Amino acid sequence: MAPSSVPRLAAHGAEIPAIGFGTSGLAAPVGAVVASALAAGFRHLDAARKYGTEEGVGEGIRIAKVPRHELFITTKVSHENLRAADFARSVEASLRALGVSYADLLLVHWPNAQVPLAETMGALARARRDGLARHIGVANFNIAMVDEAIRLCAEPLATLQAEFHPYLDQTRLLDACRRRGMVLTGYCPLGRGRLINDPVIGEIARARSRTVAQIALRWAIQQDGVIPIPRSSNPQRIAENIDVFDFTLSDDEMGRIAALRRSDGRIANPAGRAPAWD
Repeated sequence: MAPSSVPRLAAHGAEIPAIGFGTSGLAAPVGAVVASALAAGFRHLDAARKYGTEEGVGEGIRIAKVPRHELFITTKVSHENLRAADFARSVEASLRALGVSYADLLLVHWPNAQVPLAETMGALARARRDGLARHIGVANFNIAMVDEAIRLCAEPLATLQAEFHPYLDQTRLLDACRRRGMVLTGYCPLGRGRLINDPVIGEIARARSRTVAQIALRWAIQQDGVIPIPRSSNPQRIAENIDVFDFTLSDDEMGRIAALRRSDGRIANPAGRAPAWD
């Protein structure tokens, strides 16, 4: 798919491609997989220091020879590096690993109750002021934490990255992001494979001659303010995952998929790190 045909979502000055390529848990060789994603048309790459994929993302960019100005690169500072000095060192290490002089989006990866949020938000704002990140945001915060982060941060937050797929009801969280002018970047948009055998999504996929993944991603994209970041190591699936901008789900189809939400739908919920979810 031509990168120019992927729409962008605006949030506090950021223009973020409406779909990204996730690298959490990506199997080696990461560089070759990222190069495949770039060849398929992805320009929004989601990395993190914790994933151990930044070097591979940098390698993939070099293999694909995509100009830096065409890319939107996200990385994250892990929960154990949220004190100001550690934060700065983590960002510098990330940029070295990626082989770039700045990130397009820098996120706090998970909250850490042992570190004052004011200190972390100060370090995040400084990274933007120092030109190490064009835009900033947070991940895995609940709504109260987002509001506190906004209050404490001298620079605007463009996104909240959070788990987002049909089995997890994130209606309140998405509404909160919209009201704060933020976009919701959705990880695990395919439920880490849990959606593949879903009969409702499968029926819609067959009727439209699409893959289950394409239907799930289109469902996320059609909700105002959501950017899904699927991952795959398979070049064919990578190409299919970005080929979701030439069809529209009906209101009935959107509703049937939304009705799949379940009380036990959450996947990412690490003990001792996860907040009290909304």
